Amino acid sequence: MPDKFAYKMKLFPGRRDEYKRRHDAIWPELLQLVREAGLTDYSIHFDEETNSLFAVLWRADGHRMDDLRHEPLMQRWWACMADIMETMPDNEPIAIPLETMFHAL
Repeated sequence: MPDKFAYKMKLFPGRRDEYKRRHDAIWPELLQLVREAGLTDYSIHFDEETNSLFAVLWRADGHRMDDLRHEPLMQRWWACMADIMETMPDNEPIAIPLETMFHAL
């Protein structure tokens, strides 16, 4: 059964517009890679007060989300984004899973 997954990330101050610009021009081959990993209905939301990003997506049974970190295309995307957000030394965004506290409908 598919499951919903949510996490948060952090932008550097003043980088909201650049983050939006880059995602408005996201590489089609990256979207295809994410789809092939079993992820769907992926959205990212911004909290201006904290510069936090909140992502929500659905993962299919047998998804390969964890394998994406090994894909050269994903690593290139992370390198492209590393100057505007908090990342680990390998440029992977620091993504903190969020606990679902309520879900209805």
